[in-house]
Amino acid sequence: MPASHALQRTAARTLFAALGLGIGAWGAQVPALAQRYALNEAQLSMALLAAAIGAVSCLLVAPKLVMRVGPRRCVKGASSIMCLVIAGVLFGEAWWTIGAIMVGFGLSTALFDVSVNAEANRIEQETGWKLMSSVHAMFSLGSMVGALGCAGLLRLGVAPQWQLAGFGLALLPVYLWAAHQLDGPHPDAHADENNSPFTLPTGPLLWMGMVGALGLVAEGALFDWSALYVKQELQGSAAMGALAFAAFSAAMAYGRLRGDSVRARVAPPRLLRVSGVLAAVGMAIALVGGRPEAALVGFVIVGLGLANIVPVMFAAAGQMEGVPPAQGVAAVSAVGYAGFLFGPPMIGGLARVTSLSAALWLVVLFAALIAAMSGRVLKR
Repeated sequence: MPASHALQRTAARTLFAALGLGIGAWGAQVPALAQRYALNEAQLSMALLAAAIGAVSCLLVAPKLVMRVGPRRCVKGASSIMCLVIAGVLFGEAWWTIGAIMVGFGLSTALFDVSVNAEANRIEQETGWKLMSSVHAMFSLGSMVGALGCAGLLRLGVAPQWQLAGFGLALLPVYLWAAHQLDGPHPDAHADENNSPFTLPTGPLLWMGMVGALGLVAEGALFDWSALYVKQELQGSAAMGALAFAAFSAAMAYGRLRGDSVRARVAPPRLLRVSGVLAAVGMAIALVGGRPEAALVGFVIVGLGLANIVPVMFAAAGQMEGVPPAQGVAAVSAVGYAGFLFGPPMIGGLARVTSLSAALWLVVLFAALIAAMSGRVLKR
């Protein structure tokens, strides 16, 4: 018997929080990954690129798979692979195995992402309850807790490989319980069996994907470069750089926690326009303020601005008339992931020929483009 909608909402939030915990722990141990396999910076970049390529590749088949077997089975399978990778990644020996491991990690996280976002869209449509922002907020909170937990365990002397093993083994039963509460196969699971599993997004879906990509590039830039910007360009302390990153992350989480109630009152085009303006203004404050304190304030505003751009895009993509939610979410995700994949290296390359301060003006530009495109992209 299907779980109640209230239980399904709880399960979706739990899945994203658990995903955040795992990703946060994983991200905190990237230096340990490099040390374990003796990877230089170029090799580590290729390993991380392998995960992104695995994710984008999975998005080519994820919609059909979710529609055919249902989000419940997809999440159970994807989360099992994720937990095995997290638990065992630091116990390997040969450096060449890391590429295959990272591809598997990217594949599983992408399938997980499409499944839960499609399910959140279904619950929104059936109940009228806004859910998309809150599930992404739980991911943001979970990733913060996972990273902070690893930092605390390191101070206690717990080896990184045992940390990840503990996270992987502890999260698996949580994933499996929450996944069991999700919907089974969709009514159209066996329709149009001969159709291609994925069609390159066109029209509105392409525009939604482009806006999602701009938002993800801006978000990734702050994740990758905010602390370094404060320390290197503004001569702030390492603690101030970490605080700036934490302030941005906290603002993202808060904005997403409040996002569902805001989405219930504000039309998506207007919300997207205001979000883009906030992000552009906040980033400009951080860049022209000239002091770490100004950057701290600016990053908070950027976090609030960027918080709901991707949730709004995923919600809109999952509600396109005549497009199954999983297929709409995957189409927008594919374009968004492409932006996330190539955006940070683009900013890094520009920083090498100019400066990090100059390169980060791209965030202002991208946020302004989001605001300018909002009406056309989300026109009914």
